[in-house]
Amino acid sequence: MKLRRLPADEPAVRRYVEELWIPFHHDLEAIVDRHALAEDVDLVAEETAFRLDRLDEAGYRAWVAVDDSPTDGAGNDADLATTDGDFVGFVTTEIDEASSVFDRPDRLVVGDIYVREPYRGTGLSRRLIDRATERAREAGCAELALDVDADNERAIGFYENLGFETHRRRMTVSTADL
Repeated sequence: MKLRRLPADEPAVRRYVEELWIPFHHDLEAIVDRHALAEDVDLVAEETAFRLDRLDEAGYRAWVAVDDSPTDGAGNDADLATTDGDFVGFVTTEIDEASSVFDRPDRLVVGDIYVREPYRGTGLSRRLIDRATERAREAGCAELALDVDADNERAIGFYENLGFETHRRRMTVSTADL
């Protein structure tokens, strides 16, 4: 199993969207209503374009876990778009720089983390968090932060076991209700 950085390359990003990002949101949709995907858009095209824009941002990174990722004849990793390896998980991160007026360190925010069902419980989630931690250290960030859906008890338990603590709650309301 290899963790590979997702390049800002349309075929690789399209494969990531089709094989990981959409299944991730379908899995979340089953337990969290707020993750329902729109039905009247081309999900692959829209998300591919969105991810390509994000990958061009300096502080944003995504890594894909690839099972049985072959190399080319020279020992280099095969192209993510065409590798025969299975995409089995991913993590996205973004740097949150603190303004000098705040007494807090820069943080690396884990945007999304996902592991396909057959790979859950194998330690892959921990490897993805370790990769995010490595990125945080490389970027000079002293903390990792993330949002987790209140209904996602499995994820909450995983994060708490790693030592994450709740510091804030995000609350929402429809403007029509106010």
